[in-house]
Amino acid sequence: MQSMSLLKRINDAFALVLTLVAASCLATLTVLVFYGVIMRYVFNNAPDFVEPIALLMVVAIAMFGAALKVREGGHIGLDSFVERLPAGGKRAAHVLQKLCLIAFAVVIFIGCFDMAETTFGDRIPILGLPEAVRYWIPIVASVAIALFALERLIGLFAQDAS
Repeated sequence: MQSMSLLKRINDAFALVLTLVAASCLATLTVLVFYGVIMRYVFNNAPDFVEPIALLMVVAIAMFGAALKVREGGHIGLDSFVERLPAGGKRAAHVLQKLCLIAFAVVIFIGCFDMAETTFGDRIPILGLPEAVRYWIPIVASVAIALFALERLIGLFAQDAS
């Protein structure tokens, strides 16, 4: 149980950081899009930096939001099917689902790490940032998804043990 407590504390901090970053990205996106619309339609002077920054904000909101939903257990599921299973079937379905989430996170991590490594020398037009930035966001989210799913998986076994 010591390891579960440590993992929970790490995940609590990670979730807090992801929440703050996602909320900041949402606020930034709102202001940025409002600014872009005003500049384009009122002053007929559309800023070119709005779209690439907005794209990064949307990716961060979506990926970090998905990771946070894994932590809450609020992701897409087949609850109506699983609820009809006997206790052992429910447990097996929940374990399989957590293992699939971890496998999914590993695939995202590997794919995005490879893409980040490949595109690090390229630059995002207008911003001048490395193209790899686009892949760093899902890398962080995939680590969070794996850790959050692992916490829930350990929680399932701890629940059975007590």
